[in-house]
Amino acid sequence: MKLLLIEDDKQNRDFLYKAFSEQGYTVDTAADGQQGLLLSTCEEYDIIILDRMLPKLDGLQVLAALRATGKTTPVLILSALDKVDDRVTGLKAGGDDYLVKPFAFSELAIRAENLIKRQVAHPPLNTILRLANLQVDYANHKAEVAGQALSLQPKEFKLLRFLLEHQGKLVTRTLLFEAVWEYHFDPGTNVIDVHIARLRKKLQQFDAGVHIETIRGVGYRLAKEQNYAG
Repeated sequence: MKLLLIEDDKQNRDFLYKAFSEQGYTVDTAADGQQGLLLSTCEEYDIIILDRMLPKLDGLQVLAALRATGKTTPVLILSALDKVDDRVTGLKAGGDDYLVKPFAFSELAIRAENLIKRQVAHPPLNTILRLANLQVDYANHKAEVAGQALSLQPKEFKLLRFLLEHQGKLVTRTLLFEAVWEYHFDPGTNVIDVHIARLRKKLQQFDAGVHIETIRGVGYRLAKEQNYAG
């Protein structure tokens, strides 16, 4: 297991480095917030032990920047700030646990172990769908073709997501009406055809390596272009 310790107090840092190493962890250390943020965003860790009061960047600033990058690594905050409001602020900022100084290492070790187990038991949900050079991140409502942002209307985005979730499979018009428009009946309009046509045009404009095949009278299928070499 790999652990990042961000702690400016050398004595405390050396003690925790030795103690966690003896527990079988591979430990990286940072003495200030800037160095800690760099390591936490560039490397993969099973857990981060983060001091609250740090030079260059405060611990909460490090945490906010880390979460802004999408990193879900468990973070255990260490702090001498022991008021309820301080603990609540730390947890609201994205901390997974908060331990007040002074502390017993045995308690810190158990808390760290529990956070790692929780992360393994509940891995972060993957919200990115890909096919050829097309990528959709539905959690952040972003669609890209070869890194270029694809501007889509809400229904177009929902339609593309559903087709990607069922890539290579026949998607009937009934399914699309229910999943995208929330109709539990066929309204007898060409709304699907209009949106499919717009979506096709936008994908073609960006040279997407996918195509939407029409299965006449039944539905559609999203597939990779046969000549796509990526």
